Amino acid sequence: MVSTTQITNTPNQAVSTVPHVIVIGGGFGGLQAAKALGKLAVRVMVIDKQNSHVFQPMLYQVATAGLSPADIATPIRHILRKQHNTEVVMEQVTGIDMQEQRVLMHNQALHYDYLIIATGASNNYFHHPEWQQHAPGLKSLADALEIRRTILNAFEAAEREPDEEKRRELLTFVLVGGGPTGVELAGALAELVQYTLRRDFQHIRPEIARIVLVEGESRIIPTFPASLTSKARRKLQEMGVEIRSGVHVEEIHEDYVMIGDQKLATRNVIWTAGVKASPAGQWLHAQVDHDGRVKVQPDLTLPDHQNVFVIGDTALVMQNGKPLPGVAPVALQEGRYVAKVIADRLAGRTNTPAFHYYDKGMLATVGRSFGIVDVGPFHFTGLFAWIFWLFVHIFFLIGFRNRIAVLFQYAWEYFTYQRGARIILATDDIRSARSSTSARERRRHKAGTR
Repeated sequence: MVSTTQITNTPNQAVSTVPHVIVIGGGFGGLQAAKALGKLAVRVMVIDKQNSHVFQPMLYQVATAGLSPADIATPIRHILRKQHNTEVVMEQVTGIDMQEQRVLMHNQALHYDYLIIATGASNNYFHHPEWQQHAPGLKSLADALEIRRTILNAFEAAEREPDEEKRRELLTFVLVGGGPTGVELAGALAELVQYTLRRDFQHIRPEIARIVLVEGESRIIPTFPASLTSKARRKLQEMGVEIRSGVHVEEIHEDYVMIGDQKLATRNVIWTAGVKASPAGQWLHAQVDHDGRVKVQPDLTLPDHQNVFVIGDTALVMQNGKPLPGVAPVALQEGRYVAKVIADRLAGRTNTPAFHYYDKGMLATVGRSFGIVDVGPFHFTGLFAWIFWLFVHIFFLIGFRNRIAVLFQYAWEYFTYQRGARIILATDDIRSARSSTSARERRRHKAGTR
C-alpha cells in the first residue's frame, strides 16, 4: 500500500512521476472507479468520511429491523485490500483547490493528477431544513438506525400510554415520498407491525398502527409504468397502508403534519421525498442545477478541467434530453467509464466515446413476496418478481459473508415472520450527527446557498 507521506505535498519529498488519482467517495460510483483503476500504472487514493461501503438499496431493511448494519456494509479497506496501488483514507474533504490541483482536508492537502468526485447525495427538504429534526431521512446507516429506534420506541411508548388518543398518535407513521424507497419502506413497516410485533405486547395491538404514504405526484413510484404502479398501490392498500397521492406535505412539527390542508397527529415522520447533491459543486465553483448536481461534459469532466470527473448522484448527466436518475446502476457504469477514460489517456488515446448509460431496468419490492420488475420488454409483479429482486440485490452485495447472511435472514423471515434486529440503541451519536447536520442546513439556508 502507498503511504500517506508519499503523496502529501511537503517540501522535503520528491513528487512521484506515477499519476496520482484521488477518488472522493466510497459509494457505488467511486468504489467501482477505484476497482477498475487497480491494474493501471497509477497511484489511487480513496477518501471517504466513513470507513465502509453501504449497500443503500437495502437500508430500509435495517430501518425496519430486518437486517443488521453489518449485513449491508463492508469496510472499504477490505474491498480494496488486494490492490497494491490503492490507499484508503478516512477523512472529511473540506474543499478543492483547482488551480494547484489539491484536495483539501482539515489539516492536510493532497495533490492529484486526476480527480474523481463521487460524493453522493443527501436528503432534500426543499428549503425547509427545520423539518429534518422531526423527519429523518434514509441515506446512511446512521439514518437507518435512527428510524429503527423511532419505530420501536413508538410501540414501547404506546404500550405505557393509557390515553387512547395519544396512543393513536404514537402509532401513526407518515412516510413522505412515494418513490421506490418510500414504497419499500412502507411495505416493510406494514409487515413489521402486522406480523413480527403482533404478539410482543400486552396492552396494545401493533397491527392497528396507521401507516400513511404521501406522494406529491398523481401516482406512487412514477418512474415505473402505470400498470405496475397500480398493482403496487393495490398491494400496499391490502397491507393496510393509506396512500395520499397528488398532495404535498405543507408542514412538519413535533406532534403533527399538514398533508395539504389536513392536520394529522403523529410523532413519527420519515422523509423519503427527495435528494440533493453533496456540496461538491461549491468546492468546484461549477454550474449546478436546482438540486446541486454538477453539470458535466459528455465525458463526465468539468469544462476547462479535463482531469476532474464528477459521477453518481453528484453529477447532472443528460441523455436523450433527460437527466439520468440517481440510482446505483448509473453510478456503477459511470465509475467504469471514468476509469476507462483515464486508461485511454495514459495510453495516448484521446478518442474515447462519450458516456452512454445502458438502462437495464428497474426493480422494487412491496413487502413479503411481492416484487415489481421493469426490465426491457418484461413488466411483471408478484412472487417471481420478488425472487428476481432478491437475487439481483444479493448478487450486487459486496462480500460472500454478506450475501450468505442476507439470504439466510430473508429465508428466516419468510418462514417465521420474525426479525432479529429489533434492538433499541441509546444513539447519542446518531442524535448528535443529526443535530449538527441540521445546524449546517440552517446556516446554509440563511446564507442563501441552497
